[in-house]
Amino acid sequence: MSTYTLQNLLDIMAKMRAEGGCPWDREQTLESLKQYLIEECYEVIDAIDSGRADKHADELGDLLLQVVFQAQIRSEQGLFAFEEVVDRICEKLIRRHPHVFGNTRVSGSPEVLKNWEAIKVQEKKDAADKHSDAPPSLVGNIPRHLPALHKAHHLQKRLARVGFDWNQVHDVVAKIDEELAEVKQALAAGDAEQIDEELGDLLFAVVNLSRFQGLNAEEVLQRAVDKFAKRVQAVEQRVRLSGRELAQCTLAELDAHWNAVKAAESGRQPALRSLGEAGTPDAG
Repeated sequence: MSTYTLQNLLDIMAKMRAEGGCPWDREQTLESLKQYLIEECYEVIDAIDSGRADKHADELGDLLLQVVFQAQIRSEQGLFAFEEVVDRICEKLIRRHPHVFGNTRVSGSPEVLKNWEAIKVQEKKDAADKHSDAPPSLVGNIPRHLPALHKAHHLQKRLARVGFDWNQVHDVVAKIDEELAEVKQALAAGDAEQIDEELGDLLFAVVNLSRFQGLNAEEVLQRAVDKFAKRVQAVEQRVRLSGRELAQCTLAELDAHWNAVKAAESGRQPALRSLGEAGTPDAG
């Protein structure tokens, strides 16, 4: 049974920001809170990955606090209150789900997403007409602060929904090969500016391949980083068992430890071998 309500949270936040409340909370601004909003989003993702429901509930609460905090500041400025935040998201969900709250019929998720994008485009057009702005772009409102891999994935998905996409996976792979060749040319020329640009193009093409395969490049890279870090920790363990540190090993010795860890992952041998074998390269 719940002890507190959403109204309790709103009241607590208002009291912390009021005169005589918490000095730290009273000092915060929308600008100072941005870093915490980003951190809390990542902590929610970590909680999901942990598989722990209690941790997930806790981190969702921290994220909700950031929403309530910012709404309270806007309320103090006389611009909007938390209730308007709720109103806006409810109106948006109803408007963008005519197949649920209206008479529109859809055949499945792909058509839902296509309709969603069409509704969003119309919303932006209506807003532009209202404020006499330039016509909206399909990719013009992608958040600037999204991680670059995720932003590329998001942009590519939007274009794919209107038919601007590759037809076959081998076309995507061919594009990666093309971009890699251009990176090699830039490296050979020693052109730092060109290397920067071509590496960006190569990364963008790799994100396209991930998306085309139904994967998110941000998550794919995160898993690769986690795997790499886990292997480094295993190498550190092997080296320390020999009474040394990584900085004291030669590159050949580190390669041997690395290959041994990889071999252990595939079940070909134990992760921790006798110290006498530590410097022997392994197949991996």
